[in-house]
Amino acid sequence: MKLDISTVIGLVMGALIVLGLMGHNITLFWSSHAMIVVVGGLIASTFIKFNITDVMSTGAILSKLFKVPTEHPQDIIATVSDCANIARKDGILALEKVKTPNHFLQSAINYCVDGVDPKFLRDALTKEMEYMQTRHHVGVVMFESMGEAGPAMGMVGTLIGMVELLSNLDDPSSIGPSMATALLATMYGAIVANIIVIPFGIKLHHYSTHECINYQIIIEGIAGIQSGLNPRILEQSLFVALSRKQREMLH
Repeated sequence: MKLDISTVIGLVMGALIVLGLMGHNITLFWSSHAMIVVVGGLIASTFIKFNITDVMSTGAILSKLFKVPTEHPQDIIATVSDCANIARKDGILALEKVKTPNHFLQSAINYCVDGVDPKFLRDALTKEMEYMQTRHHVGVVMFESMGEAGPAMGMVGTLIGMVELLSNLDDPSSIGPSMATALLATMYGAIVANIIVIPFGIKLHHYSTHECINYQIIIEGIAGIQSGLNPRILEQSLFVALSRKQREMLH
């Protein structure tokens, strides 16, 4: 997979905007106490909401967010169309020689070659697609929950800062640091939520939808091959999953 430059651009742009608005004295906007409350609270909340396996898979999920899916729907249709032509010319068993790095497509081809019942083929592939959606949904929900926890923990930090401020009104030197912690906690929570975790969750959902479309194309395509559908008609029927621009790329 190639690097998803849009993710990098978004993060860099967000950082530059925030840092640029801070001016020359960036240290004024740093509070270790506020950062600990927001980030620590967000992590603690995530561990409470999800099991350890899901939380520890966050690293693998993040790596996907920085990579562009190399297989586009039009590529899948082109491959399925080639398989249809092979099956039409040499028979379905000839597909046994077809090898593809797409594990789902390879599994579908193997089912077809093995001569399984059409209903079983469709049901088995549909279940695999649904399981994929379920796995991805866990990641999406995890980032969504982080997006909710960020501002909430920022508010907790703000309340802590305000309590410190009000309890030390007789000490003027403590008012500034306490107020800074209060305000910076809210800022940190908003930044973490709206520039990092919420966008990550949305992008993960986008990638999951993209992969689901590919799976649906494969299911319909292999089912069409198994039923002996004309390759040209099969290809046209799969075009409904593509935009006009994507269709033009196939010609």
